Amino acid sequence: MAQAQEHAKEAIEHAAHDAGGARFGRNVAMLVAALAALLSLTEIAEKKSQNAYLAHHITASDDWAFYQAKNIRGTVYSLHAELLESLPPDPALREKIEAARAEAKRLDDDEKSNGRRQLATKARASERARDHAFHRYHMLEYAVGALQIAIVLASGSIVARVRLLAWVAGAIGLGAAAAALLVELSVI
Repeated sequence: MAQAQEHAKEAIEHAAHDAGGARFGRNVAMLVAALAALLSLTEIAEKKSQNAYLAHHITASDDWAFYQAKNIRGTVYSLHAELLESLPPDPALREKIEAARAEAKRLDDDEKSNGRRQLATKARASERARDHAFHRYHMLEYAVGALQIAIVLASGSIVARVRLLAWVAGAIGLGAAAAALLVELSVI
């Protein structure tokens, strides 16, 4: 009789333990689902930053190419004026020399059509925006990696039945999500 009672007591304890294990598995499954959702949102933000980086990079490259084109045209006009000055004096040439010098000056600094100075300022602004987007992209990459690690740890905690892994996974996931949010809010 004592053996039957002992066996029944062990069966009850085993059933209670299995019920706790099933609850643990469900809780960790919900943690994995939440981490996966956060991972998806973070990857969307990461792609947005990557696209912004590429767009600003192209804009900066275009601005510097336009700057170089204006620089070459300005140099051609300056050389044209110098060549005309080296010829024997002629009143008709004087007008062409002045026109070439005026055009070279306009290409260097023209508020209306963006001279070289204005283009350099615009290109530097595009470079700053590009660098900022690149920084955001890399910070979000770290958050994505941390969320992926958190999902792996949470999954491993179910297999190994180690609750500490689930807690560590939750902490890493929470930290990664907070970092991604701070990046999106331009705090870091």
